[in-house]
Amino acid sequence: MALEPMLLVRLLIRSRPTDVGVFSKALGASVGAGVARATYRLLDQQDRASSSQLLRTNHRGESVTLAQGPATVLGATAGVALTPSLSRAARAAGVITALACGGLGLYDDLTGTGSSKGLRGHFAALREGEVTSGAIKVAGIGGTALVTGPLARGGRGGIVDGVLSALLIAASANALNLFDLRPGRAVKVFAGAVAPTMLGGGDAGQLLAGPLGAAVGLLPDDLGEQSMLGDTGANTLGALLGTAGAATLSRRGLVTAVIAATAVTVLSERVSFSSVIDANSLLRRVDQWGRRSE
Repeated sequence: MALEPMLLVRLLIRSRPTDVGVFSKALGASVGAGVARATYRLLDQQDRASSSQLLRTNHRGESVTLAQGPATVLGATAGVALTPSLSRAARAAGVITALACGGLGLYDDLTGTGSSKGLRGHFAALREGEVTSGAIKVAGIGGTALVTGPLARGGRGGIVDGVLSALLIAASANALNLFDLRPGRAVKVFAGAVAPTMLGGGDAGQLLAGPLGAAVGLLPDDLGEQSMLGDTGANTLGALLGTAGAATLSRRGLVTAVIAATAVTVLSERVSFSSVIDANSLLRRVDQWGRRSE
């Protein structure tokens, strides 16, 4: 039987701080997973009935849907919005980040041609006078981060921390998207990065509980090659990861995180992550866990 809203409030008031934090994360994750699953089922049914723009053909020649992306965005947004113990500033930053980056990612998923890939490809196209959907997405995510970074930071550290926070959000959005090349890989990377925050206090774990629930709730369909996260979902999850860092990290932590996320992007232009993973037995086993055999 569902708990009455006022009963939930009373439980939160009477619980110990640690219990409240755990309950809050559990509620956020449950909301995220529930909304994501419901949205995915609705979109997937409509897609396959009408052969919509969300349908794609994978490397096996089978039809898969990009509905996982929008469903992840809506689930993550709902989870962030309804996580009780999240601070007002972090909640606002998370909701804005999810909706803006999700919308920009969806625009790229639906209109992108794939002729220009990676940041280098988009910048090369710009030099030739072509404005790609990817370039618009990158600029939009950067503009969003300039707003949500300082917001998540709560004004701490002034302009310097605000700029670092924005850089972290934008770099994280791009970095996670680079792993969306095999079924379930981007979600596994996201879950691995988020897991430590679930054990601690503060806004990071509270902010990421809903997105984690949404991502994991749709993982079976991703691994089963029924759906794809796409730029819509991957950019959003990465940006939310950066938003959580902006809300909680020290200035030194921000600098370290920005360098790490940027290094992933730079490295991707020179090294195939798939080749690196396949060459390492442990990484290969983790990457292939739950996936269909080739």
